[in-house]
Amino acid sequence: MAIEFSKHFKTIGYDLNVKRVEELNRGMDSTLEINNIDLINRLKTNLIVTDKINELKSCNYYIVTVPTPVDENKNPDFGPLKNASKIVSKILKRGDTVIVECTVYPGATEEICVPIIERNSNLTYNKDFFMGYSPERINPGDKERTLSKIVKITSGSNPEVAKKIDNLYKKIIKAGTFRASSIKVAEAAKVIENSQRDINIAFVNELSKIFNLIGIDTNEVLDAACTKWNFLNFRPGLVGGHCIGVDPYYLAKKSLSLGYNPEIILSGRRLNDSMSKFVAHQLIELMKSKKITVKNSNILILGYTFKENCPDHRNTKVLDIYLELKKYNTNLSVVDPWVDSDSLVDNISFEIYKNIPNKKFDAVLLAVCHNDFKNLDLNPYLNSKKVVYDLKGFLNKDIVDLRL
Repeated sequence: MAIEFSKHFKTIGYDLNVKRVEELNRGMDSTLEINNIDLINRLKTNLIVTDKINELKSCNYYIVTVPTPVDENKNPDFGPLKNASKIVSKILKRGDTVIVECTVYPGATEEICVPIIERNSNLTYNKDFFMGYSPERINPGDKERTLSKIVKITSGSNPEVAKKIDNLYKKIIKAGTFRASSIKVAEAAKVIENSQRDINIAFVNELSKIFNLIGIDTNEVLDAACTKWNFLNFRPGLVGGHCIGVDPYYLAKKSLSLGYNPEIILSGRRLNDSMSKFVAHQLIELMKSKKITVKNSNILILGYTFKENCPDHRNTKVLDIYLELKKYNTNLSVVDPWVDSDSLVDNISFEIYKNIPNKKFDAVLLAVCHNDFKNLDLNPYLNSKKVVYDLKGFLNKDIVDLRL
């Protein structure tokens, strides 16, 4: 977004992470979303990247893009958003506009951000400063549907501000914008996008459990069903990342606070969160059925990121599989060419390899369908008695014992 805005306006990118700021100022983007040459060219013209708050004072629009995670009890964690609101309040001037892009529940922008900004800035909402909400729409790793090619929802705290914000985004969004009637409507639209996807994946994940018991291949069933024009082609799998596996809890929390229990949303979340343990237990049972000794066995896990062909491993459910398999005293090797070991958090105590270690494995679990694994010859790494479990229907079926 900073790259695109800097093609039209002086743009300042601010982050608390000094390492991230230094990296970007060297012309390097570790997320691999931006071409390094494009970044360097923008830094030479209208783009500044900094960790110094005072450098932001000249701005008229402040766009907040911090994470909105959940805590260990699956409750919304507004800590980053509250902190960002405090930071903005220190430098906000009369006439400025704050736009939130984080996924929140309907009402959160005005219920959480506005009071903090008013209290710390001594400015009055919708008189001295204004708010907008334009939810992030980005597909990590997708080089076709990039930021400017995805329709952007916009909204503002009054009709005049809403129009200004919409015109601002129209400068960079080639696909066009959709101006929502209110901030709450825009917030709701974003959170149901991810909730709908979560529920649909939960449905096919439940189907995979049923079809596994019946003894038929879920992907083959879905291929057949897809011949009907209006069948939605969702596939079973792990639901991690910082959006789909998190955002439904925000809507659920708001719903519960109003006295309504959102049964389908929470049911879908429970089912999707259960898949890591289900997969681990399936793999172990498959090994036992082939008379493979589980204790001290060598298991290869292919892929660690939360989705294919990108380095993002936030809230990856592969970690949950790893921890579950560890309970069986297995020797686990995780391979992911997309993961930079420096980006791993402190509580990850195991190594992630770029390439498959030169050893024999009793079981292989393909967890993420990186293109790097497409033509992989696993035979040199497999023992004579072995199990190959393909979560994504990605590997050659001739070598696969089970697909999710």
